[in-house]
Amino acid sequence: MSQTSTMAADLDPEHQHAVVVPKKQRTLFGFKVPRYSDPMVQIVVVGFILFLNPGMYNALAGLGGAGQVDPTAQNNAGIALHTTFAVIGFVVGIAHNFLGTKWTMAIGGIGYCVYSAAFLCYNHTRNEGFVIFSGALLGFCAAFLWCAQGVVMMSYPVESQRGRAISITWLLFNLGAVIGAAVSLGQNWSVKAGHVTDGTYVGFIVLEASGALLCCFLTPSEKIIRKDGTKVQKVIHPGLKSDILGLYTTLVTDPWVILLFPMFFASNYFYTYQFNDVNAYFFSTRTRAFNNIFYWISQIIAAAAFGAFLDWTRFSRRTRTLVAWAILFTLVMAVWGGGYKFLLLTHRHVKGPGMDLFDKDYTWYLLLYMSYGMLDSLWQVFCYYTMGAMSNDPRRLAYYTGFYKSIQAVGATAISKLDADKVSFHINFGTSWGLMAGGLVIAFPLYWFRLHNTEVDEEDFIGVPTGKEVHKSTVTDVAAKGEGSATVSEKKAPDDHHELDKAS
Repeated sequence: MSQTSTMAADLDPEHQHAVVVPKKQRTLFGFKVPRYSDPMVQIVVVGFILFLNPGMYNALAGLGGAGQVDPTAQNNAGIALHTTFAVIGFVVGIAHNFLGTKWTMAIGGIGYCVYSAAFLCYNHTRNEGFVIFSGALLGFCAAFLWCAQGVVMMSYPVESQRGRAISITWLLFNLGAVIGAAVSLGQNWSVKAGHVTDGTYVGFIVLEASGALLCCFLTPSEKIIRKDGTKVQKVIHPGLKSDILGLYTTLVTDPWVILLFPMFFASNYFYTYQFNDVNAYFFSTRTRAFNNIFYWISQIIAAAAFGAFLDWTRFSRRTRTLVAWAILFTLVMAVWGGGYKFLLLTHRHVKGPGMDLFDKDYTWYLLLYMSYGMLDSLWQVFCYYTMGAMSNDPRRLAYYTGFYKSIQAVGATAISKLDADKVSFHINFGTSWGLMAGGLVIAFPLYWFRLHNTEVDEEDFIGVPTGKEVHKSTVTDVAAKGEGSATVSEKKAPDDHHELDKAS
């Protein structure tokens, strides 16, 4: 059997070449109501799941030490979390291709409320073992959730809306952290020192449990119809051996992805320094919550602006990506360079000043912290956009997302261990800055040589405009053999559904 037919066998024959006409939108009081199966609607649903689960987790983590005075328990839980995540994340794409997006995400939503409950228990019992167990459980669950989220965000929308999809997801995700931080601020406004209140943890538990339930209401991917009339490829699970081979083949057939691994490693590394060594160390309890709100607000604004730029069709996708790389590298040097002066005010074995939001010069420190948040958001959006620009195949994107989250977790484990061992703040600061700058430099050849103005997989069989640069992800040129092209022409979409025919 040829490579083409082998890959085609992994797809549902009903959807392999499907180009269908989307159902007409319903109206309500004169306003168009999008279909629930519309890709952007599903992306919004996924965004709200992130809002209620990892968004609340980030709000709690952003307090520093998960709301505790001493971050040791949280650091040890973080080591368990990220170690588990690193192992599961690398192979979770296999589970996704077996379970499907909906149930992969449903499994992923379970661990977040258990993690918050462990810290509520810790407030009264000092049971660090339960906290560490909850971290390991969350690492397992989060690997599932983030894999499914990545597939939805990168494969559901047409190419010209991918930046928008990523920014919408990131906006809702960080809005969860903003609201969670606002609730925490209200609970702790009169608390200038000490751990956060029980009510804060209870609020997180309720919201995170709601997010786990919402996962069950996602539409199966095979029922998603894009605005251009194409369906999302439905990947049939061909067997464990085939999936393991697919994981290996992804690295062999597209080794360029390896150049992204340092960026992946850095993508959660810097949070420990920012949350524990800046926010928890330097500020009072209520100021930590206040900082947290503006940290995540800055992420929302940055993600929206960056996503709009990445979808700006005035320039080719390759040009936009190279400009985005230059912007990101400049900001890495500027923001971390600005943070060096703050670093000189901090010392690991000297108690922090407990700065309050009404103290003199506080505004300048808040602006620095917001700049960290802005940069972090741009980094995550750029990583996802890059992976989405490398393929349209959900199965391959599941592997990419697994690589991303697994290597990301390895980086987070490393910095959690350093922080738990109470190394100098200078080490955490320097390695965070160096990894971000170095990661961009190492990845640059991929942006220069590998990324193209559009990316059409064999499995897509989508009509492509003449004169546009096209790159097929796999070696076999299906169009040259005539396979699939006749099928597509037989099922032409109407003229007004041509979004994918625009070079993104």
